Amino acid sequence: MKFLDQAKIHVRSGNGGPGCISFRREKFIEYGGPDGGNGGKGGDVIFEASDDLNTLIDYRYQQHHDAGNGRGGAGRLRTGANGKDLTLRVPVGTQVLDEDKETVLFDLSEKGQRVLFLKGGDGGFGNDHYKSSTNRAPRHNTPGYPGEERIVWLRLKLIADAGLVGLPNAGKSTFLASCTAAKPKIADYPFTTLSPNLGVVQIGGRQEGTTFVLADIPGLIEGAHEGQGLGDRFLGHVERTRVLLHLIDATDEDVVANYKTIRSELKAYGGGLTRKPELIALNKCDALTPAEIKRKVAALKKASRKNVYAISAVARTGVPEILAEMLRKIEAKKEK
Repeated sequence: MKFLDQAKIHVRSGNGGPGCISFRREKFIEYGGPDGGNGGKGGDVIFEASDDLNTLIDYRYQQHHDAGNGRGGAGRLRTGANGKDLTLRVPVGTQVLDEDKETVLFDLSEKGQRVLFLKGGDGGFGNDHYKSSTNRAPRHNTPGYPGEERIVWLRLKLIADAGLVGLPNAGKSTFLASCTAAKPKIADYPFTTLSPNLGVVQIGGRQEGTTFVLADIPGLIEGAHEGQGLGDRFLGHVERTRVLLHLIDATDEDVVANYKTIRSELKAYGGGLTRKPELIALNKCDALTPAEIKRKVAALKKASRKNVYAISAVARTGVPEILAEMLRKIEAKKEK
C-alpha cells in the first residue's frame, strides 16, 4: 500500500428535513386540525482515530464526503428520519488542519478518539408546532436548517517512541532492519527510503522484555527546509518521539560537518526537535581502523559536547548498548 501522510478533503454535514403542512380528516372529529410532523435532523460528521490504518491513501482518491440529509416530516405527526452520520476513520496521530494548512483544529493522538466536527442541520417544524388558541389552522412550516461544510487538510504524524535522523546513506534503514522485524528497502545509493518506516524494538525476552517503536524517515540534506532533496516534510513524523538517534556515516571525511548540517536543518524546521534528547552514533565503523574511529569519535564529541557511540548496524556492533540507552531515555521522558 502506498504511504500517504497528507490529504485535502471537503466535508459536509447533512441538511435538516423540512416540516410538513397537513390537516386531519377523520370521521367523528368535526373540525380536524393540523397534524404536520417535524423534519429529521441532518447527519453529523465525526472523525475517529483507528489503529487499523497507517496511511491516508483512502482520502487520495475520494475528496468529497457528505453526511446524510434529514427526511421531511409527514402527516399524522410523523417526524422525518434523521440523516445518517458520517464517520471518517483516520490513523492514530492524524491532525485535522484548517484550509490555510497551518491552524490545527484538533489532534487525534489516541486510539478510539472521536471528535464531532460538523453538526447536521436541525429539522424544520411542521404546522402542528404552530397551532395555538388563536391560530387553530396554521398553514406554514419551517424548512430544514442547512448543514455545515468545510475544506480541511489531514496530516499524519506517526506515533513512535524514538526516531532516526541523518543524511542519506547514513545507514538508518539498515539500523532499523537490524534491531526490528521491519523490512525497509536497503541499497547503496542516496534516498533509498522515500517514506517513513516503523519498527518495534524488543529488548529482553518476549515474556518479560520491553518494547518501543522506532521510526525511520527519509534522509535530509543541506537546504532541506528550502525544499532541497525530499525536503523536510517527513520531519513531522519524529515530532512526537521522545528521543532522536542521529546516525552519521563513519566513512565520510568530515563527520563534524555532517552532524552540523542535520542539526541546522532540525533547527530550521522547528517543532522542538533540537530540544529533544539526542543520541549520536558513528555508523559503519566496521569499515574503519581503530585509529580512524578514535579520531572521528573525538572530533564529534568536541563538536556536539555529547557522548558518541561507535557502532556497525550491519555487524550489530554496539547496537544493543545504544538501544538500552534509548530505552532509558524514553522511560525517563515517560515518567516526566
